[in-house]
Amino acid sequence: MFTGIVEELGEVTAVETLDDACRFRLRGPVVTQGAKHGDSIAVNGVCLTVVDHQGDEFTADVMAETLNRSSLGALRAGSRVNLERPMAVGDRLGGHIVQGHVDGTGEILERKPSEHWEIVKISLPADLTRYVVEKGSITVDGISLTVVDAGPDHFTVSLIPTTLDLTTLGHKQPGDPVNLEVDVIAKYVERMLGDRAQGAGR
Repeated sequence: MFTGIVEELGEVTAVETLDDACRFRLRGPVVTQGAKHGDSIAVNGVCLTVVDHQGDEFTADVMAETLNRSSLGALRAGSRVNLERPMAVGDRLGGHIVQGHVDGTGEILERKPSEHWEIVKISLPADLTRYVVEKGSITVDGISLTVVDAGPDHFTVSLIPTTLDLTTLGHKQPGDPVNLEVDVIAKYVERMLGDRAQGAGR
């Protein structure tokens, strides 16, 4: 379980392409402190398992299903990535509940800078539209953000200078893909209401 509060902006140092997967080597001095085999680290919002850890780098295997459902397949050596370790029991929940299970990908459509913040418009897959509401929470590349405006095929977020400086969203441009994870509570509510409606129908 994560919170969507990015701990550091890491870097992909190597990508090994396998038959039906990829092995990434990533540098992250903060998230590798105390890391061991089997630990979880979120990479651009995708929960990955540490395979090996040496110094300030770790390796993680990414299967084809994850590559197809997320933007990790576009990563190359030198790519910057958002990194976050799982929340420890008793920690403050600074963002919102994030599972590290990407629901789909969007695309940066537009950036509108202003003096103190920047508005970013992101495309939204049709099957995720019902989960995104104005002032609700959404995870973009592992970053917990508040939705400013929710349209039928897009949404906007407002980014403060800290977010721009310390995450991938400070560097991504129109056309770049991003990983999206909608609020898990919305999905549970939808399922429970659906089951209740079916029960009433019977």
